[in-house]
Amino acid sequence: MRPDLIIFDCDGVLVDSEIIAARVEADMITEAGFPISAEEMIERFAGLTTRDILMRLETVSQVPFQASLIDRIKVELDKRLARDVKAIDGAAQSVAAVRGAQLPYCICSNSPLDRIEAMLGRVGMLPLFDKQRIHSAREIPSKRTKPAPDVFLHGAAQMAADPAKCFVVEDSVHGITGAKAAGMRVIGFTGASHTWPGHADALTEAGAETVISRWSDFAAVVAALSEWSADA
Repeated sequence: MRPDLIIFDCDGVLVDSEIIAARVEADMITEAGFPISAEEMIERFAGLTTRDILMRLETVSQVPFQASLIDRIKVELDKRLARDVKAIDGAAQSVAAVRGAQLPYCICSNSPLDRIEAMLGRVGMLPLFDKQRIHSAREIPSKRTKPAPDVFLHGAAQMAADPAKCFVVEDSVHGITGAKAAGMRVIGFTGASHTWPGHADALTEAGAETVISRWSDFAAVVAALSEWSADA
């Protein structure tokens, strides 16, 4: 089965941004009264928006956070990303290969559209993605972010793709949860700097059919999964 659509997450899949976000959020949340490490942020909350992270922490900690904390984290994070974010090795080549094979593709991300474009621009990948190929959960009608399936279903609808014939590349449990709820097939990715012991197992348990740690394996995995589906 030739996929109808390849969907890439952005943070932690195309750009190595999750480690930067975890450090910024951990530092500022700790300063606000809830001590937490970047490592714990990654394992518990990778793939979630800052707003969702703070809501979950407020529930378990009973520590009320000021509403302005979200804005302050955004300002600092955008500054750090503009300075430090890098492409994940092999990501651009893999996207270019998908385009060369004339497979439809897009990004479905929880990040704001302006941040996605800024990060892709910094690492030289923006020419691979016109605006019709970038879908932010914050810009869709429902505005429901992952782990809700909405942004994946929106992306598939925009590309006239059958969700059951979409392959998603995701680095987080929350992202995989959303993709699976959308009825899509998922390849887990652990090739970014925020990977941790047990990361691959967590992605598999969330529903990834297979997990790769480097982009050089991507084409072969897509081919193998496509063939398996055709025989199923």
